[in-house]
Amino acid sequence: MIIGVDVGTSMTKADAYDDDGRKLASAERASRLEQYDDGRVEQDLEDVLGSAADVIGRVVADVGDRPVRVLAITGQGDGLWLRDADGYATRPPISWLDDRAGEVVRRWQDDGTVHRVYGRTGSGLFPGCHAPLLHHLARHEPEALDRAAVAGYCVDALIQRLTGEVTVDASDASLPFLDVVARRYDDEAIAACGVEDQRHLLAEPTPAGTVLALDRRGAEITGLPVGTPVTGGPFDLPACAVGAGLSRPGDGLLIIGTTLACEVFTDTVDIDAAGEPAGMWLCTPEPDRWLRAMPAMVGTAGLDWLLDFLGVGIDALGDLLDGTVPGAGGVSALPFLSASGERAPFVDTRARGQVEGVTLSTTRGQVVRAVCEGIAYTARNCFERAAEASHVQGRLVACGGGSRSGPWAQIFADVLNVPLVVPDDPGLGTRGAAVTALRALGDDVDPADWAAPSRTVEPSAHADDCYEPGYRRYRAHVDTAREFWARQAQDFALSGTTPR
Repeated sequence: MIIGVDVGTSMTKADAYDDDGRKLASAERASRLEQYDDGRVEQDLEDVLGSAADVIGRVVADVGDRPVRVLAITGQGDGLWLRDADGYATRPPISWLDDRAGEVVRRWQDDGTVHRVYGRTGSGLFPGCHAPLLHHLARHEPEALDRAAVAGYCVDALIQRLTGEVTVDASDASLPFLDVVARRYDDEAIAACGVEDQRHLLAEPTPAGTVLALDRRGAEITGLPVGTPVTGGPFDLPACAVGAGLSRPGDGLLIIGTTLACEVFTDTVDIDAAGEPAGMWLCTPEPDRWLRAMPAMVGTAGLDWLLDFLGVGIDALGDLLDGTVPGAGGVSALPFLSASGERAPFVDTRARGQVEGVTLSTTRGQVVRAVCEGIAYTARNCFERAAEASHVQGRLVACGGGSRSGPWAQIFADVLNVPLVVPDDPGLGTRGAAVTALRALGDDVDPADWAAPSRTVEPSAHADDCYEPGYRRYRAHVDTAREFWARQAQDFALSGTTPR
């Protein structure tokens, strides 16, 4: 059997598959995410490693005596996971949600650094990525960098502890310093960010198809035999695309999770150096395929916050949306609730959420629908940037926890005005990691043959009547809000205070 492990931001999941892609067993466990009032967001490497060991052990126990052909690991991207030569954290891993380097990004936006890096690598810089975090730590925690042997990501942190090897998949390394065509770091982008002194901490991208093996320490952690093959990557965004059975240029994937990730396959890399520096180009396991990705900070976390604010759980979503109509009774929302602002389809560390059009007669369901529509509008905006067209040109698959809600999936299909393919199994990361691992072992696996059964959500007949003008209003609202956020920041600067 093949065991796929997906180490998410708040949940670690393992799935066991047979050689034909049939799921044999599943297990999941929550990970701790430490969120502080000042915008810092961190994890504990030992807790994350423990969660992976736990779910691996449980699926092995559930399946029984089948031998494990390969352990395939994927997980969250971005953030900064500093480790020493033995793979232990030199400080708590910093999450991609972190905002401590927000001021660095704002300064780089003002002095042109963000545009210079984007013009070279096609990656927009945001507070939770390597460049500003390394810059921040060099000033505020140089001792953590001095003790480190590698500045990596979640997936390669696990790989180092399980195999003893320091690696990084090209998909993880894509943001923000990689020339994704050559699959080499761009030294001018590194220099532009002033982190040349940390260049030695960046592991060179591992060639596609690399297979490692559990060492004795990894065997003790997982309970699997020494020498069990291990693969690391791609990270969760491209892994989900592979798991969805997508690969043709124009195919798109919508991940409705903690991140609202909108990505489109392409067979060319065409960086618009004059465009707004947001999103990223990601390497995939195929050397002639890339993903143009717009992973927004909005997503299920925003809806979860609202439902918690209203005193209800996610199971109430369907009932709250019942009886509401497109347009939410005139209520509209900008769903930018992350403390670090937004990173796609624009980067603005000052972005904040708004709800407008509320009256004394507004219902809870209308507010919830407005937020659901606002997130869907953000997805449409992201796909416009990713595909440089008004619609995805190929097949569009949706996955992630948010896709499980039929009413919300319908809103996405209506706002995007395209059929939305929703797999019965919304967690495609482990499936994509398993397919990649089998191909690395030499198996002739077609990702489409491994795709989970699915249903198709068709857009409503008259969806455009409401959502076309609604989307135009949303775009105008975003433009106005960005001007307001900028003026607000100037006002705070003049008063000597900092908004939080």
